[in-house]
Amino acid sequence: MTENLKSMTQQEIGAVLKEMGQPAFRAKQVFTWLHKGAGSYEEMTNLPQSLRVQLSEKYPICVPQVVRRQESQRDGTIKYLWKLSDGNCVETVLMRYHYGNTVCISSEVGCRMGCAFCASTLGGLVRRLEPCEMLDQVLFTQIDSGLPISHIVLMGIGEPLDNFDNVMRFLELVNSPDGMNISMRHISLSTCGLVPKIDELAKRKLQLTLSVSLHAPNDAVRDTIMPVNKAYPSEELLAACRRYYAATSRRISFEYAMIKGVNDSEENARELIRRLKGLPAHFNLIPLNHVEESPLEPSSRAAVARFQKCLEDGGITATVRRTLGGDIDASCGQLRRKYTKEKSAARSGNSE
Repeated sequence: MTENLKSMTQQEIGAVLKEMGQPAFRAKQVFTWLHKGAGSYEEMTNLPQSLRVQLSEKYPICVPQVVRRQESQRDGTIKYLWKLSDGNCVETVLMRYHYGNTVCISSEVGCRMGCAFCASTLGGLVRRLEPCEMLDQVLFTQIDSGLPISHIVLMGIGEPLDNFDNVMRFLELVNSPDGMNISMRHISLSTCGLVPKIDELAKRKLQLTLSVSLHAPNDAVRDTIMPVNKAYPSEELLAACRRYYAATSRRISFEYAMIKGVNDSEENARELIRRLKGLPAHFNLIPLNHVEESPLEPSSRAAVARFQKCLEDGGITATVRRTLGGDIDASCGQLRRKYTKEKSAARSGNSE
């Protein structure tokens, strides 16, 4: 992939411009234009024409194209399917809450984690996203929707910690005062449990929220739905969570998809209470989204309510995630999967 100025910090852009003989103040000008969503250097009217030409030749600006845009008639959730410069597609979801607008972004094209309940992983990992491609999801969702983005969750397609360096750079860029300036405290990063990367993240002491996709009370259950558990068993994962809390003082959020007959009994809840004793945590109980290729079914509302009460009686804060965008394929990976299947069917039809 061509080197992209939008993946660079302001200081790095300054170094590029210095080599071109430009004064230091140009770096802030270019950085600010890029983070406003400039689609070409011609829009950067406070730059000399000669510099605009030089930059366009060496560092072309690529912006994602909207392939599909679906807006929920129920709650205003908007789901985007973006086409990237190489033709690959990723999903972004804009959700409206009372506290502001949250965008859920993808960190990879596809995913190699293999979780049984997730559509994102069905085609495997194609490639990891560049920092600018994550930034563009936030930026162009804001531009297209006309709604200011105040919160970000990295819970879309891909495992963020499997793309560690690019995700860390993205966080630095989106947090920049001369860019979108979105507070780390308004950012959540989700992981299925890559223990060494959790430890690496802890060392950075970022004030974001770490969301751990736990989804099971023990290894016997987790092994069947999350292959990552065989590499990093739940005991190792929970130990890493304790280290993370000790290093950052940031409470862990545990994601828990409620799956009928798999992980939703009151005994499962009691086991979680025992295992998490002493670790400040919040449980986000997620009604399972139907994935066509998966036999797993969502728990009943009554089972979710019993599970939630059991956790809370045991001293663990638990909330049930509000279902958004159910009428627009808003669960992760579904829209990309549908689009890919349609393209494949069209190619097959054309070849006959």
